[in-house]
Amino acid sequence: MTTAYLNRIATAVPEHDVHDAFVFFAEQMLDDPRLRAVFRRMANRSEIAHRYSFLDPEPDSAQFLYDAHKFYRRGNFPDTARRMELFERSAPVLMRKAVDRLGLEEGERAGITHVLVTCCTGLYAPGLDFEIVDHLRLPPSVERTMVGFMGCYAAINALKLARHIVRSDPDAGVLMVNLELCTLHFQETQELEQVLSFLVFADGAAASLITARERGLALDSFKAVMVPETRELITWKIRGLGFDMLLSGKVPGELGRALREGELMAERDEIDLWAVHPGGRSILDAVEKGLELPADALAASREVLSKFGNMSSATVMFVLERMMREARAGQRGCAMSFGPGLTAETMRFHAV
Repeated sequence: MTTAYLNRIATAVPEHDVHDAFVFFAEQMLDDPRLRAVFRRMANRSEIAHRYSFLDPEPDSAQFLYDAHKFYRRGNFPDTARRMELFERSAPVLMRKAVDRLGLEEGERAGITHVLVTCCTGLYAPGLDFEIVDHLRLPPSVERTMVGFMGCYAAINALKLARHIVRSDPDAGVLMVNLELCTLHFQETQELEQVLSFLVFADGAAASLITARERGLALDSFKAVMVPETRELITWKIRGLGFDMLLSGKVPGELGRALREGELMAERDEIDLWAVHPGGRSILDAVEKGLELPADALAASREVLSKFGNMSSATVMFVLERMMREARAGQRGCAMSFGPGLTAETMRFHAV
């Protein structure tokens, strides 16, 4: 059976570092001084230093549509239509940045037969899949697939689909793009748990090439693990004022318990590399504790969290991109992302 390989990954973020500006804005949004104090304490403990957005946090931005202070005004947050208009204008810009950084050679571009896109923060049609085909001047016969609204674990599912494609057609070339504009969906609220969930999210994109050529990371196997009776802990729904997220504080505890009692616990000594989706500091702490991992096992994930925050489906690809730089041939790894369900999508791989 043909083996599929993740040959390389390129990543990109918008230009505006908004983390400090958001912390100040969100703290001022909370009317209760006690909640403000808790929020500030949690922000200081988040282990996030930078997060990027296509929105400019500077109040005197010359570009009205991209000025966060005009987009998010207290008492007048934008409706879903306004947010989607901005997604349609901004997502292709970030996509082109990531795809160009992938540096596809002429032969590689000619060999692309499939385009996969993951996104849960915006949609329109003809969409990003068409934008990619046009940008790279790919033939119209290229097969396009959108993996939509699956949340943070969508990239693992798209890699699973890419593996199926390459195993069924060894000549196939799959271009995968994971793109999210999470900062489009902040909500005006006095609910501390919801404000804290906004604290981790950011914008980012990754572009990857998957083929049968033996280079990069071999995609060995995939497995989905659903945690029973946790459906309500992560939800993502389209509402009148954007996409509305619920991210319960119970998620880390439930993940830690599921990992402690699951198959990975018995297999962890077989794994050299852990590419864990950095959904937040508490998520990484729960994985580390649940699987009894050494303190440096999640170093790549913690680096991505600190430098970029949680970019939903793109984030695990940022972690894998860092691992590919230093992985030694033969090292075995496990990639893992979490999302609605409550579900952990896992991928076993090895470096070649």
